[in-house]
Amino acid sequence: MYFLPLAQIAVDVDLLAAVAKRRTDLKIEDISLSLISIFELQTKSAKLKIPAKSTIRAVDAMLSAFRVVPFYEAGVVETAQKIRRTISDYVDCIILATAVVTKEDLVTEDSIVSGGKRSCLKNSA
Repeated sequence: MYFLPLAQIAVDVDLLAAVAKRRTDLKIEDISLSLISIFELQTKSAKLKIPAKSTIRAVDAMLSAFRVVPFYEAGVVETAQKIRRTISDYVDCIILATAVVTKEDLVTEDSIVSGGKRSCLKNSA
């Protein structure tokens, strides 16, 4: 998950650092995320025993810097349930459905969603 570095959790590729250092054409204001991603960050932080203050700072940064799409919006729920026929992890379905419904590209390291490798899934809608 590309937002983990905000909570001081190391990842192989720090997309946000690349954006901040202008190593990509992507801009912070162009990034949207599913509200479920904030929950995922919290669960990962708890599992890794990251101090609560770091997690809270990360959540605050996510809420203030990015457009957050609620996972309970009708279009997201309907699309996620259709995707569920193919992908067993419902959280992954929500994240993919959010990208589909908002007509945005999806950057993911999830091998189930991306076909086994880190990728950017382009939304052609």
